[in-house]
Amino acid sequence: MARYGAQFGPDITFLGVERCDWAEPASYADADVVILGAPFDGGTSHRSGTRFGPQYIRQTCYLPHDGSRPSLALRVDGLQDLRVYDAGDVEMFSGDAERSVRDLQAAVYAVARGGAIPLVLGGDHTIAWPDAAGVAQHLGQGRVSMIHFDAHADTGDIEFGSLIGHGQPMRRLIESGALRGDRFLQVGLRGYWPGPETLDWMAAQGMRSFEMTEIVARGLDECLTEAFAIATDECDGVFLSVDIDVCDPGHAPGTGTPEPGGLSARQLLDAVRRIAYELPVAGVDIVEVSPPYDHAEITSFLANRVALEALSGIARRRKDALDGTRWDPRQPLLDGR
Repeated sequence: MARYGAQFGPDITFLGVERCDWAEPASYADADVVILGAPFDGGTSHRSGTRFGPQYIRQTCYLPHDGSRPSLALRVDGLQDLRVYDAGDVEMFSGDAERSVRDLQAAVYAVARGGAIPLVLGGDHTIAWPDAAGVAQHLGQGRVSMIHFDAHADTGDIEFGSLIGHGQPMRRLIESGALRGDRFLQVGLRGYWPGPETLDWMAAQGMRSFEMTEIVARGLDECLTEAFAIATDECDGVFLSVDIDVCDPGHAPGTGTPEPGGLSARQLLDAVRRIAYELPVAGVDIVEVSPPYDHAEITSFLANRVALEALSGIARRRKDALDGTRWDPRQPLLDGR
């Protein structure tokens, strides 16, 4: 099929990287990462608008869209040291959730089967179900762990009479067998949902959920270290799912279900960088950016940098593996120049 391009707005790629067509493997045969847009917000329970997320995550940057972003911290260029392509948006009709998730899983599976890491720009969190399931379809059922940043557990069952929605993807992944409950790590939960019945279900699956009170008491780094040990046990890859509402609304106001008291932007970026550098990331999605509610594009800027931190971390991991080196975060910026 012909490359769909952008479902909304101009057909731009992520910061100017090359285009490809997910349905034509030859167009990304040498890819390390393929970016897919998932402009779907038919699963939202409160404020919509995330269908415009992919466009804004791709474009919101004050630097030229020249396909290059050298990282000051990691000393690599995630858009140059990796072969990164943008396949445009998967056509997703928010009025037909079943068809939309089916088509997105086919696209993610095609990219993963082709040997590239899919990086999916959402869209609401409904898309995590087909995203992670598409990667597991390639690597094997139960062979992919999940590290899930979110204010909400997203383990609901039936909401508004439907099994499909942004409050349910993690339950669907576990119930389908795509991912194991005891290899499911959640970071940043807080607030007043879900209730006891859902929490009991989560405990029965062996899920590990780090609520903000625990994170504050123990420290984010310590919690991540524990999560990493679980995520790499008996699994061949890690899927990273970042709901932007894991951050406090002061750092990410443009989202559908904001919950006060979350991570800072700095904490999220550091955590994503560490995950991408230390773990075998097999897939990534960034979700719940709702531009209509985004004052001064604060949330879109953050989501763009989440994507760049993931790409830079993957690039540095591969460079160190090839060169036999190791990145030192304490190294002064100008040291060695």
